[in-house]
Amino acid sequence: MSLLLLLLLGLILVSVPIFLSIGISTTVAFIVAKLPLFMIPQKMFDGVNSYVLLAVPLFMLAGSIMDQGGISKRLVDFSESLVGHFKGGLAITSILSSMLFAGVSGSAAADTAAVGSVLIPEMKKKGYDKNFAASIIATGGSIGVIIPPSIPMIIFAFIANISVGKLFIAGILPGILIGLSLIALVIFKTKDFQIEEDKRHFSYQKFIKSFKSAIFALGIPIIVVGGILGGLFTATESAAVAVIYSLFVSSVIYKELSLKKLYKAAVYAINTSSIILIIISIATVFSWFLSMNNIQQTLADMFLFFGNNKIVILILINLFLLVMGTFVETTASLILFVPVVAPILNNLGIDPLTYGVMIVTNLAIGMLTPPLGICLMVSGSIAKSKIIDISKAIVPFLVIMIIDLFLITFVPFFTTFLPSIS
Repeated sequence: MSLLLLLLLGLILVSVPIFLSIGISTTVAFIVAKLPLFMIPQKMFDGVNSYVLLAVPLFMLAGSIMDQGGISKRLVDFSESLVGHFKGGLAITSILSSMLFAGVSGSAAADTAAVGSVLIPEMKKKGYDKNFAASIIATGGSIGVIIPPSIPMIIFAFIANISVGKLFIAGILPGILIGLSLIALVIFKTKDFQIEEDKRHFSYQKFIKSFKSAIFALGIPIIVVGGILGGLFTATESAAVAVIYSLFVSSVIYKELSLKKLYKAAVYAINTSSIILIIISIATVFSWFLSMNNIQQTLADMFLFFGNNKIVILILINLFLLVMGTFVETTASLILFVPVVAPILNNLGIDPLTYGVMIVTNLAIGMLTPPLGICLMVSGSIAKSKIIDISKAIVPFLVIMIIDLFLITFVPFFTTFLPSIS
């Protein structure tokens, strides 16, 4: 068992792709334990043989079509019409746009790329420091996995065997909390910035024009979440509806989705979904092997060493996940660690919706920290900034997100209120 964990850690530290790190270490462990190797592909297939997981490639495709079909640009324009006239308006717009796009994509990386490709060049033109611009875009993009729909939430619900729809609804208030707190930080940080101002006031005419242009884009989260809330369809069916709706809006109403763009969207969705699903499949084998050797019970005993003190255990689990989220990819983290912490939290009487959103928020923070901070990498490539420079600029935003994480953890109202009235 120690060989497995040491080999996995060593492979990750030398930058071997996460699915290969898990796959190689698991295969070596099977050989050492003299287990039949045919069980590996068998367990891999079992890991992804799920109707719920069909939502992953479908939401990826929907988000990719929306980006290629001009929907993200309209959401940014609408956000800018609301807050662009304030000091630091473009930075505020980036957060608001990310919150809106989070309601249609389900992916933090897609959120970061869509909003960043539009706003980072504009922010640089206005005199914003490129590292600050990249950090705020990356932080806003991480909200993409908290506000529904959310691919990590789908995976968590699959592992924990809870309702995807309920978990989606539980993420709404935490996502708004994080968005508003980030906006407050942006307002504070930009008040002394030497940036070019448009010297204009709120324009009702521009707001109406941008709202009319974005109204069909804004309809997507209403259809997805509203359909689940109303019992019209499941999360997987809502993902299929999102694909059809985004195709119709992008090609018929906005008329910006050509066959070439559709092909590009499909290739991106296939590539990204394949990465996610292969990680789920191989991490399932890894998790099964850990269970066979009682390692998860050992970790659970470590946490329970501190007794049944909810506060202490929740703090320890949060710290553990924050560290692991820095080194282990989001999907793999869910597969590996949810089976460990879920029984502990269930025994403490904590609502699965609360700790579900807590875990996803933890991993969203992991997307902002090197070496595996995917949002950091995406925004850095757009801004042409070094990761080390963005990492310094993003520290205040990480502090705010960690404060929000502990509010979500210890104030169940944020995660249980909306599901309780739905």
